[in-house]
Amino acid sequence: MLRTIILFLFLVLFFLIGFPVNLILTAMDKKNPGIKTKVSEKLVKNGFRCCLFIAGAKITVKGVENVPRDQAVLFVSNHRSYFDILVSYVSSPIPLGFVAKKEMEHIPGLSTWMKNIRCLFLDRENIKEGLKTILVGVEQLKSGYSVYICPEGTRNHKEEMLPFKEGSTKMAEKAKVPIIPVALTNTDALFELNSHFSLKPTHVTIEFGEPIHIDQLQKEDRKFLGAYLQTTIHSMLMKEKSKE
Repeated sequence: MLRTIILFLFLVLFFLIGFPVNLILTAMDKKNPGIKTKVSEKLVKNGFRCCLFIAGAKITVKGVENVPRDQAVLFVSNHRSYFDILVSYVSSPIPLGFVAKKEMEHIPGLSTWMKNIRCLFLDRENIKEGLKTILVGVEQLKSGYSVYICPEGTRNHKEEMLPFKEGSTKMAEKAKVPIIPVALTNTDALFELNSHFSLKPTHVTIEFGEPIHIDQLQKEDRKFLGAYLQTTIHSMLMKEKSKE
């Protein structure tokens, strides 16, 4: 419980300090466009590192060499915990923005930082608005800024993943960028699987798979790309589990 309290206090302090910092960054960005994003990336990454340290997360990163440094990619991963985002962000060798549910756009403090690092807010109930978000993501990928999405749509603690939403891969198809499958293991043991809102020091693993080029896949795999990616990530997870 002590770790949880310390983490909560750290987040409160981070968001309080964030208000004046964002005002300054906004003013600076008018004279030097892009500075707000670059500075925010560093501040958010360091903030996430502090959160993971407080939580007691020991992270093993695998396959980082599979992530291209010269182009944007669509990261696609399983989703087990709130900490998935933190682990993925600090482990990625390139900047990225996350696709989050629309409701998070209305959380004071948090939404500002998310917008600063180019996160996208997806309305799952409104098809028209959802399509607009997908198109923004396509343009973001084309501009060279990567996007990270969890096609299960919600956190899942079971061994079997929830079905991947087929529409989640449209950004990569339209922007013609590679997909990096990401397998996260044991992140929910940090918090969600524990009782009384407690944090538990845990060893977690994140693995970046080899790039998947959609145009090189078989016709059937391209047609059901979500299912293909789910199978790929499931194989990565099972391989990691067999080593335990």
